Amino acid sequence: MSKKVLVAVADGIEELEAIAIIDCLGRAGAELTIASVGKQQIATARKVKITADCLISDCSAKTYDLIVLPGGLPGAESFRDSRELIEMLKKQKEAGRFYAAICASPAVVFAHHGLLAGKKATCYPGMENKLPDASAANQRIVVDGNCITSQGPGTALEFSLKLVELLFGNEKSQELAKAILARQ
Repeated sequence: MSKKVLVAVADGIEELEAIAIIDCLGRAGAELTIASVGKQQIATARKVKITADCLISDCSAKTYDLIVLPGGLPGAESFRDSRELIEMLKKQKEAGRFYAAICASPAVVFAHHGLLAGKKATCYPGMENKLPDASAANQRIVVDGNCITSQGPGTALEFSLKLVELLFGNEKSQELAKAILARQ
C-alpha cells in the first residue's frame, strides 16, 4: 500500500536535507507531494532551484501518512509563519499520524507552535534552548511517538532512512540503506 507523504519547501531551506528526504522516500515507493509555502519555484540556501508540485494551500484538505519539514533558515521561519502548514501539522499530531522535522525546523517550527509538548526532540546544535525538553538534543535522531526529529545536514540520510523504516518497515529501510550507502 502506498504511503502519502508531504514534503514542505520554502525559500532558504537546506537542499541537502530536502533532497535526501525526497530521494529516499521516493525510492521506497512513497506517493510524494512537494508543497511550497511560498511561490511554486523556490531557491534553497545555496540557490539551488526546486519546483514544487503545488502550494501548501492546495494540500490543506488532504490527509498524509507523514508531513516532513527540511531545515535551513529562512525556510524554517517561512514554515513557522504559514498558517495552513501549521494547521495541517496540528491535525497530523492530533490524529496520531507522523510529522517530522530536521535541523532548525524542530526548534523554529515545532517548538514555537507547541508541536513538541510532551515530546523529546533534537534539532540543529546550538538551537537546543528553544526545545521544551532538550534532554535528547545530543541524539542524531529522536522518535517520540508520531514525532520524528533530527539534527541537520550530517544526519539527513539517517533521518530519511528512519522515515522509510517507520512508513515501510525495517526490511525496506535496510534494503535502501544497502543500495545507497553500500552497506554490506
